This record gives sequence, C-alpha cells and structure tokens, in this order.
Amino acid sequence: MSGTWAIIVAAGRGSRIGSDLPKQYHRLSDTSILALTLDNFSKHPCVDGILVVIHADDEELFQRECSEFADKVLTTHGGATRQESVLNGLLALESTRPDIVLVHDAARPFTNHDVITNLIHAGTSGKAAIAASPVVDSLKQAADNIILKNVDRNGLWHAQTPQAFPFDIIRNAHLAIKDLSKYTDDAAVAEANGHQISIVTSGKENFKITTPEDLVQATMIVNNRQTKEYKMPKEHQMESRTGFGYDVHCFEEGDHVTLCGVDIPHTKKLKGHSDADVGLHALTDAILGALCEGDIGTHFPPSDPQWKGALSDQFLIFARDRVLARQGKIIHVDVTLVCEQPKIGPNRELMVAKMANILDISPNRVSIKATTSEKLGFTGREEGIAAQAVATIQLPSTD
Repeated sequence: MSGTWAIIVAAGRGSRIGSDLPKQYHRLSDTSILALTLDNFSKHPCVDGILVVIHADDEELFQRECSEFADKVLTTHGGATRQESVLNGLLALESTRPDIVLVHDAARPFTNHDVITNLIHAGTSGKAAIAASPVVDSLKQAADNIILKNVDRNGLWHAQTPQAFPFDIIRNAHLAIKDLSKYTDDAAVAEANGHQISIVTSGKENFKITTPEDLVQATMIVNNRQTKEYKMPKEHQMESRTGFGYDVHCFEEGDHVTLCGVDIPHTKKLKGHSDADVGLHALTDAILGALCEGDIGTHFPPSDPQWKGALSDQFLIFARDRVLARQGKIIHVDVTLVCEQPKIGPNRELMVAKMANILDISPNRVSIKATTSEKLGFTGREEGIAAQAVATIQLPSTD
C-alpha cells in the first residue's frame, strides 16, 4: 500500500451556477476552482498522491485550466452519477492501493489543512470519517411556504467533504451496492455496508461553490488572499521542525535484545536501567529535541527506581503526547541501528509496524534502517549497539 491519496471528484456539470461552463473550471480571479482545490491538497504534507475524476468531455478544459497539475496528478473519467464517478476513481487506484483515500468535491477549494490532517488520522486508525459542520440556525419544516413545525437542530450536522476511508472499506462498499444512484455521498455508501462513520468538525470556510452567490464569495476570498488582506489565523499556521537523537547501550549476558519495540532472540541482551531499547531511546530524544523539551534523561532519569526494567514504548508515547499537547503532528521518523548482530532485516517490518502503532501514524511514515561499522569501534567488536534517529514534526507557528 502507499499512504494517503485524494480523489477529487470533478466530473459534474454544475448547472446551478448559471453557466454552460462546468463550475469547477470557473476562475476565481485568475485561477480555476479545480486548480485551487488541487493546489490545496498538493501542499498538504500527508497527502501522497491525487487522482482527479473528470468528465470525458473535459480533457481539453482540464489541460487548460489545471495545466500546472497535468503532469503531477492522475486522471480518470467519471460516470453518470457522482457515486459512479467515485467508484471509477477507486478502481483507477487499484494498482496503487493506498492505505487511506480522501474523497473530495472539486468545488470546495478552501478546506482547512487541520481538517484534512484529522481525517487522515481517523483513517489511519482504521475508521471512516467525514468533515461536517454543526447546524447552528433554527430549522423549520414547511409546505407551500407555511411553517408546519420546528425541527430540533441538536445533533444535526451539515455533511461536507473530504470524507476519509481505509481504501479497502470504501472500495468494497461501492462494489457491493447495485444501485449507487440512491446515495448522495460516500459516507452513506459505507453506512449501507455496516460501517460506522465519525465526524471531524469543519468550518463554514469549507463551503461548496454551488450558486452564483457562492462564486462571488469565493472570488472575494481569493482576491483578499492575493492582496494579502486575507491572512490564515495564526492557530492554523504550522511550522516544521526536525530533531536528532542518539543512544548507545552495551551488551551483557542475556537471551534477547529489544529493538524498536520488538524482542529479538540473541546470545546477549542490552544493558540499561529500562529495557535498553536503543532505537526507541534515540527516537524519543529526536522528538523531544524537535520540541526543545530536553531529552529522555530529563523526563525519565535513570536514578529513579520506577523506570527500572520499564518498557521504552512508554517513553516514546510520552514524546508523542507532548507533540499532540501542543496541537502538533508527527510527519516522519527515521531510525538507523548500528550493529554487527543481531540481523535487523528479518525483523524490520515488524519494527515499523510496532513504531507506527506507538506513534499512531501510518507505517509509510516510519523508516528503520540498519548498518554495520565495518568491524570498527565498539559496535564492530560486538560490544553493544548504537542508534541514530531523526524526527520531523509540525507545530503551530509561534511567529
């Protein structure tokens, strides 16, 4: 599998906009709505690929109005209904087979990156989730413009996109439905196949451009951005940080070593106050370094008896939670183990899965490598194991 892909549904005709030109190709200032949507998703660090579902008649339009993305995204043709178009997109990704798929309307170009991130997080946890905003206006049921009754708005939400799913769940759900025309969104298709859908709160900025009035509002937003009158709220601005960690433990008598959360049979074990997991220790230090919050010894001093024999995954969980507590996210981690023995290769996939589970991120954002020191130094003499780690995180901007 290959990370997170976005399916941008852009095969509709958009007749309510009052034009023969499909609305996704209307320009807001000098950029088409579809190009703005593609730009937004292409700039999200956790989106690994984009597939655009276009109408068979719109090849030339797409090439002209989204020329900067023509060589950067995949395209396929849509069907007679929206859900058929989504199914075509899912089938076009069969060979790529992403972990997570985000299905999104082309006419929602202003989706907040935090919403996308939270949806991906839900999908990575094996759950389906949609962006939605709570209903805040009073609701009335009427006939012939006469109010019949009030409708309780508690628990009511405006469904939006993106809608996030583990790929296999939403593909199988679409294939299981004989008449997709009965369903207005992908969440309904998944629900019809017995899947629960959670909600990620989104805002009014994630509106769908549908009417001429929407087009005017969207044009004003784009113009304000271009003239720098529009500024993203500081709480939504993110900055990237990178931290480095290093750790080493010597061998002592034993029958296994614990590396990156996995017990590996060996003729020795690593000596340490805790379980001496040199990989997790280095990575914990890398994350804490990116946070500028000291190192593992600061928070878990070896002089403290409560950490004697402790599993090192709790140290990494602590570092992970410190990132989350500051409204940040872990983008990528990379651990290099330096040793002659034991062999890391046969255990690498299990280590990646273990670390991804601890950090609550996709396995395709976890790298574990191994090397030797060519028989040089203490690792070459098989006296111990060293580890280096790099962690990339994002935190709300403080500038």
